[in-house]
Amino acid sequence: MKFIINLFVLFAWASPILAADKLPQLLEAINDDHAREVTDLWTYNDIPSALAQAREENKPLFVTFRCVPCRDCKGFDAEVANGSDTIANMAKKHFIPVRQVEMKAVDLDQFQFDHDLNWAAMFINADGTVYARYGTQSAEGADAYNSITGLKNTMERVLELHKNYPNNKESLAQKRGPKKEIRSALELPGMANAASLEGLTTRKNCIHCHMIHDAENRIAQERGTFTNDNFYRYPLPQNIGLEIVRDHGTKIESIDPQGPASHSGLKVGEELKSVNGQAIASIADIQFVLHHLPNDDVSLKITGSQTGAHEIPLKKGWKVTDASWRGSNWSVTPNLNTWAPPVDEKKRKSLNIPESQGALEVKYINGSKAPGQAVKKAGIRVGDVLIEMDGKPIAMTNQQWNLDIKMNYKIGDRLPLTYIRNGKRHTVEVELVK
Repeated sequence: MKFIINLFVLFAWASPILAADKLPQLLEAINDDHAREVTDLWTYNDIPSALAQAREENKPLFVTFRCVPCRDCKGFDAEVANGSDTIANMAKKHFIPVRQVEMKAVDLDQFQFDHDLNWAAMFINADGTVYARYGTQSAEGADAYNSITGLKNTMERVLELHKNYPNNKESLAQKRGPKKEIRSALELPGMANAASLEGLTTRKNCIHCHMIHDAENRIAQERGTFTNDNFYRYPLPQNIGLEIVRDHGTKIESIDPQGPASHSGLKVGEELKSVNGQAIASIADIQFVLHHLPNDDVSLKITGSQTGAHEIPLKKGWKVTDASWRGSNWSVTPNLNTWAPPVDEKKRKSLNIPESQGALEVKYINGSKAPGQAVKKAGIRVGDVLIEMDGKPIAMTNQQWNLDIKMNYKIGDRLPLTYIRNGKRHTVEVELVK
């Protein structure tokens, strides 16, 4: 799933300014077409100078994070960078806009957001206070929540927060997030091949954004602190029973009659003003609060624009959702190093496989890695059609299948798989190895 997310990143809150003669080199190295004609609007890959300007002009920073070669969110990135007059006019008049395309020395303490995203934005006061985040993704797709209208609405709320600052500082105090002991991605103990990632960024020499979560996963697994709850990062408002109007960002569209918020007293049509005391400007802001709560019995406080404050009790397991889209899942063991998408309808019919049963066709096995070697050793080959795992139908996508293995098995287990080859069923056991 590594191709889903590629957010280049290199930046520390107080990192050295990128030399002017390096900018053309960086632009060429990553082929950033969306930025070539808009240098008069965006401060390019230079947070320190933007920070100084923000202090001088008393404007909030509007920082976008984007992996240039990434296919997902490419259209939305183009609109934000150089396509939308609405965003351009607001950004130029009221913000110090920054286009950040690399983050190897990212200040993980200052810039805390969902690193499994393809595109993200943060709005920050020059003193480091976080006003808001924008950017949300789910199993629906990379752009299911992003829109120019939604971004514009968030920017307007940020301007209101900035106007009232510092009188509203208490409602913003927790929006930066818990203090990080390690503030650079390159210094994370779990960052694979860190030495090879140093130096000027190119398309082949970058830290993908999800690699930050990858490193965190490896650290947790090595320490024995990793649990299935780690998969459920940045839960959506739906997990607490609220559907938020996506283009609006804070207005309640519907309330799940079976969800935690069903008896809260909140009403459809009203806006969320705060969650656990934090001022809300977007769906991403709601997710940030939920992310830092345990996946256990816990009470959530939400203030609505019409009905005031409400307590919502959440029960153990409330974070559980389809997290199969997250690229950082692939760093978690066990991993089969095998790609097997669902079979097409024609092949399914030819093999007499009911649609409800599910079937995955093996398209690729990475034989250079130990897990892939174990798959081949068990006898599975490209072209085989997987129909059962441990005697149960595999009615899921390739991503869901891999996540299911990670959540229910461990290194050293033997995984029973049943497949069809040349019309015949075979059952084998794959040893799960690192």
